[in-house]
Amino acid sequence: MSRTIMISDIHGCLEPFERLLEKVRYAPEQDRLILLGDYVDKGPQSREVVEAVMGLVKRHGAIALRGNHDQRLVDLIRGNDPVVLHKFAEHGGPPTLQSYTGFSEVTERSREEVRRIMEEQYASHLDFLAGLPLYLEDDRHIYVHAGLRPGMSDWTLQSEHDFMYIKDEFYLHPTTVDKTVIFGHTITTKLHAKADVWFAGDKIGIDGGCSIGLQLNALLFEDGVYETACVENKKAKE
Repeated sequence: MSRTIMISDIHGCLEPFERLLEKVRYAPEQDRLILLGDYVDKGPQSREVVEAVMGLVKRHGAIALRGNHDQRLVDLIRGNDPVVLHKFAEHGGPPTLQSYTGFSEVTERSREEVRRIMEEQYASHLDFLAGLPLYLEDDRHIYVHAGLRPGMSDWTLQSEHDFMYIKDEFYLHPTTVDKTVIFGHTITTKLHAKADVWFAGDKIGIDGGCSIGLQLNALLFEDGVYETACVENKKAKE
């Protein structure tokens, strides 16, 4: 059986992502790489991270899922909801804007110029993010950005919002599925007061809070055995 490598919530932190892939000796011809979403926002290199993820998917068969921050960027550029603009500004969006357009902030007045730049130069990035799946399932695991809503007779029918946003309703309660759920979105310091991978029997949380100066985690699975690896985000601590 090939090795599966799972990473989540890179959040514009290209250098830690590259170091982590090197640390686990990622071999595209042998390993299955699954990325659980949130490639943009907070960190300084969202554009470069998305470019790297697109390359991994297209050239090496990596699997990338969609996170809430990825969806918000698409909604900002291709929608008109003023709430999205506010949330983008308040939840790590400005570094993404800087990375893509050189603007340090987006306002109602500058939004059209930002849209023009994004659609003219980075429509492929927006199309890629918008088209990412919300979940992946195999014989042992369900992979998702945020989690599953307990009690649903068919978890695949839960809302897109739950796939990308659910938190305590998921991690505070047992799942109702017969496979282990691998998720990001909730920083593991909120789950067990450490940035390390959180193992909870029916679910495993892997978001190590890289973008806030903690660490980027990798969960490795091979021949029925889990291992973990991590790198610190040194730049965020400076």
